[in-house]
Amino acid sequence: MELSGRVVVVTGGTRGVGAGIARSFAEAGAEVVVCARRPPEVPLPKARFAPLDVRDADAVRHFFAALPRLDVLVNNAGGAPYRLLADAGPERHLRVLELNLLAPLAVSLAAHEHLRRTRGSIVMIGSVSGGRPSPGTAAYGAAKAGLENLARSMAVEWAPDVRVNTLVVGMVRTERSQLHYGDEEGIAAVSRSVPLGRLAEPSDVGAAAVFLASDAAAYISGASLLVHGGGERPAFLDAASVNKET
Repeated sequence: MELSGRVVVVTGGTRGVGAGIARSFAEAGAEVVVCARRPPEVPLPKARFAPLDVRDADAVRHFFAALPRLDVLVNNAGGAPYRLLADAGPERHLRVLELNLLAPLAVSLAAHEHLRRTRGSIVMIGSVSGGRPSPGTAAYGAAKAGLENLARSMAVEWAPDVRVNTLVVGMVRTERSQLHYGDEEGIAAVSRSVPLGRLAEPSDVGAAAVFLASDAAAYISGASLLVHGGGERPAFLDAASVNKET
């Protein structure tokens, strides 16, 4: 999966999953540009930083117009705080939808002409939250469900020039994992709920993104690749009173 000579833009690529994706593309030989509102606290080797708020449509258009070339776009920027629906007004939930759904649409539209010329690809970073109830992050889950559908529609509309796929990502261990899962004991307990016995590393997501962007995936478009370690064990299996060892 050699990507030498290809230019890759990773939104939200300065930390966490985004930084892992950027590192993976750089290791594959690509020229990597990471964009976010603030520069990375730890410089990313072989990656160039460009300041960009993906929610600013004019700034997004100017950013991509200034690029001489683009082969791969990774729409990674996103996220949401824990917030029960009734605990906040609609404006706060709309901002979550804007960042996680409307911004990737605007970024993809701005990048489209570049990608059409290079017959490039888009990798959307989705979430398992888009396919199951997401109490506390309902707007985020709804946005990720929409993002996956958007990617499938783009894959049809922009074929055969541009491939579009989604990585449906589960729980990932990053520098901010404690905000979601607690201390090391909490992270270990959550890890035991994953069939593969651990949280993903950012490099796991990065390797999958490189695959989807590479020639090895030349016939894959409109697909959703699960990167979740086997998913979640159904709760009813532990609650049932039959088929249990004594």
